[in-house]
Amino acid sequence: MQKFSKKVSMTVVKRLPKYYQYLSDLQDKNIEKISSKELADMMGLTASQIRQDLNSFGAYGQQGYGYKVQELREAIKNILGLNNTYNCIIIGSGNLGRAISNYERFKREGIHIKAMFDADKGKVGSLVGDLAIHDMDDLEDFVRDHDINICILSVPREVGQPTADRVCQLGIKAILNFVPLDLTVPEDVVVENVNITDSLFTLTYLLSE
Repeated sequence: MQKFSKKVSMTVVKRLPKYYQYLSDLQDKNIEKISSKELADMMGLTASQIRQDLNSFGAYGQQGYGYKVQELREAIKNILGLNNTYNCIIIGSGNLGRAISNYERFKREGIHIKAMFDADKGKVGSLVGDLAIHDMDDLEDFVRDHDINICILSVPREVGQPTADRVCQLGIKAILNFVPLDLTVPEDVVVENVNITDSLFTLTYLLSE
């Protein structure tokens, strides 16, 4: 299975973590093989869609056998870049930032949260689990010394863009954005937006139909 090219749609790419999660669950249950139909039923997709998605990366399975769970999981893990390690910081030590910092699976998948940062001087020096909260004044030195790849942004909306600007200037190329704001970033920086409010509003719409 090969790394995806730019020709693979982001719709397919965004389904890869879901494939990885389901295959991990199957492996935990010692299930060795699965057909495209069985996987489709689990994921709420069609068998044809499963095959098309995986064929985008060169995974064809075996006709009459299906997919080997462990092999397919490892292939998708590699495509997702999870065979590498990533150093991450969280900017914003409010309730959301603290909750994210306590998510144990990150480390298992090679994503290491190195520190939290906050502009509130009263929080600086305190611990969230085993993570120290650092002063934003120390951001540049810390990023340089720890080879940070990813920033998780969880700050008030009014400081979201200037904080993102600062992060980009430090050479960080990936931002997981929890700020309810569409960030403007350089072309070589990738942003994944997680807008909890938008998701809740979608639910309220569906409930009101």
